[in-house]
Amino acid sequence: MTRTLSRLQCRLFPSKSVAAMANELRFKTARDLFMACPAVFRDMVALPTEQPSIEFCRALLAGRVPEEAITFCAYLLPERAAVWWAHECLSHLTVLLDRRDQELLALVRDWVSEPDSPHHRPEVSKAAAGMPPTTPAAWIALAAGWHGNGAAMETSAVSALQPAARAVSAGVLAGLARVALEDRFSVLSAFVEMGIQMAEIEALRQSADAN
Repeated sequence: MTRTLSRLQCRLFPSKSVAAMANELRFKTARDLFMACPAVFRDMVALPTEQPSIEFCRALLAGRVPEEAITFCAYLLPERAAVWWAHECLSHLTVLLDRRDQELLALVRDWVSEPDSPHHRPEVSKAAAGMPPTTPAAWIALAAGWHGNGAAMETSAVSALQPAARAVSAGVLAGLARVALEDRFSVLSAFVEMGIQMAEIEALRQSADAN
């Protein structure tokens, strides 16, 4: 696990340049996110503030319930990016997953690569329905089945994705619960930083598309 964590950390911190795009996030502040996604009030104890979303997320990580930073990332990320983030998190824990979960992750990977494929969505939806959402990858497969086609969403459509965000959060947290206690916070921190970087990269991409 220590070797896996080292590889993950090297992958996550290659550059600080994307931080300049934090103001382009779809939810600029924590309050913006909470107002757009009321379900997050049920999933988190922390109350929203006017802090920028990234600052708020890192404050959660440093707070009394650092796991809430995982939940916040699940809501902060755009739809397909959230599923991919969860997939990447669990892919670093494959030694802790059984064969069925690894198969589900492969289906999720295929769906993220080609979300409009006439084959991948039915496959991942069928696989998710075929087993109870009690394992990490089963939650992620459910999230993929609930997601749209990966396009940018209007704020009015965000509420429809709240069950998927909750499933993403549940899947990542379920995987994290299998990590040894002495490694858990380090792995949690790495997952959150990866989520933050993905959110910033998505902001860059959307800003470039707009221009």
